Amino acid sequence: MTPAEPARLRVGILQATGVVGDPQRNLTALEKAAHTARSQGVQLLVTPELFVSGYDPVAVADDDGRRQRRALADLARSAGLALVASTVDHQNDHAHDHQHEHEHEHGERFVSASLFDGDGRELTRYHKAHLFGPAENAVFTPGRQRPRVVPLHGVNVALGLCFDVEFPEFTRAVARSGAELLCVPTAVPLRPSADGRPAPFDTRLVPGMVVPTRALESQLFIAYANHAGPGFAGLSCLSDPYGRRVAAGESDEELVVADMDRRTLLDARRDTDYLSSSLSSLI
Repeated sequence: MTPAEPARLRVGILQATGVVGDPQRNLTALEKAAHTARSQGVQLLVTPELFVSGYDPVAVADDDGRRQRRALADLARSAGLALVASTVDHQNDHAHDHQHEHEHEHGERFVSASLFDGDGRELTRYHKAHLFGPAENAVFTPGRQRPRVVPLHGVNVALGLCFDVEFPEFTRAVARSGAELLCVPTAVPLRPSADGRPAPFDTRLVPGMVVPTRALESQLFIAYANHAGPGFAGLSCLSDPYGRRVAAGESDEELVVADMDRRTLLDARRDTDYLSSSLSSLI
């Protein structure tokens, strides 16, 4: 790639369901997926929210996120690719993760996402700002810092988590901070029927409609990694700044692979410059 040529990043999005109470099994599954992804040329693998723990906020709130992050760093290094993974982050990590000490508030637990590079270095860690539902709010604290934007293979990358991306203000703030690719580990469950009637809100609309809309209106790529069915909505995807789902899963376990082409991002921002517009003059 010449200096003037826009970057192209091959992204893998793992759609699979972590088993609650069996982090070693989940790590083994993730290791297999990472090596499969690398064999397909993937440079960055994005995984679901709390995949290593399994998604059950109350059951996993005391998990040893520090130990899991060490294992994830080793996995990224052995597979030779960058990795986005979600863990619990809490006060017991203070003494061990000195490089992130300024980010941790004493006595609080967070849902977090980390970006590891191919050498196993943790480039950034983000705490989920928008907690979803009674279970998450009962055991976790909302994060209070905006995601950092970090360069990876010529692309500016930021992290979000699940419910965050459903708020347009969040995605717009990330884009205005310079992000070109927003990686979102998520755990969107299907809602059960009530009295024999379907739930009024079909959560499949989130990956199917909301995520592409966020990518369009804030003019960036979004890599969205959900747990697989039958209990979750699936439909993990890479959405582009034109609001298209470049690649998407269905409901089963699978690895979704697609290229994030920075040329597309530059074209979209030139075609319709949403990011320069502001409502501040109308308020």
